[in-house]
Amino acid sequence: MTEAFVGAVPPGVGAIVVGHFPLSSGEWIRPHSHPQHQLAWTRRGVLGVAVDDTYWVLPPTRALWLPAGIVHRTGATRDAVLCSLYLDPDRCDLDWTEPTPVGVDGLLAHLIGYLSRDDLADDVRLRAEAVVLDLLRPLPVMPIDVPRPVDERVCVVADTLLADPADPRSLEAHARAVGVSRRTLTRLFVQDTGMSFDRWRTHMRLRAALPLLAEGRSVSWVAHAVGYATPSAFLAAFRRTVGTSPGRYLSGDVVA
Repeated sequence: MTEAFVGAVPPGVGAIVVGHFPLSSGEWIRPHSHPQHQLAWTRRGVLGVAVDDTYWVLPPTRALWLPAGIVHRTGATRDAVLCSLYLDPDRCDLDWTEPTPVGVDGLLAHLIGYLSRDDLADDVRLRAEAVVLDLLRPLPVMPIDVPRPVDERVCVVADTLLADPADPRSLEAHARAVGVSRRTLTRLFVQDTGMSFDRWRTHMRLRAALPLLAEGRSVSWVAHAVGYATPSAFLAAFRRTVGTSPGRYLSGDVVA
């Protein structure tokens, strides 16, 4: 893996500095961290943020809080402008220690744009920053983990499925393709990823589905594109794994 770098951010008047970074579809910033907390968001397009094997899809309705020092990769599954809010840990009351998705409504989006201006008086900026912090609300939904295997034979299977999530072949067929028994591949998948083959494939398919849904594709189209026979089967798998529906996940609605 490419060695992570530390992204330097100049200090601001208050606790928040805002930066904008255009990203083309498929473009990723290599692994890095910041000495500040970061809130990653886009006003248009779809962002992806990965921390180790955990991956978040961020349409304009949601952002991701990244605590200071967390190594992450950020990219775009569709042309986007990464809007990053960098928050000085010594001047920020939030103490979230893990990456945390937050909902972005119209008011928060407007304030982020407002703080992007460079003509604000210091006292005006400080008041706006305080409101931003008050508006950050965590979303109680789970990220979708797709652990990367290490064993060469498991990697071949994983890469095949990542290239075509709808690949319908069974575990036994994949085992034959890489020259091992079904029992051996079953053991290797659990040993390498901590998941069964079926669970890993489900997570992989759901992660592949999210950018497509965020871009406006229909549930029916996406379900078939990632290997589900019916939309209802896809929706059931999504709710079972993530804890809510795709629509509520992407809209930023809080779920109980």
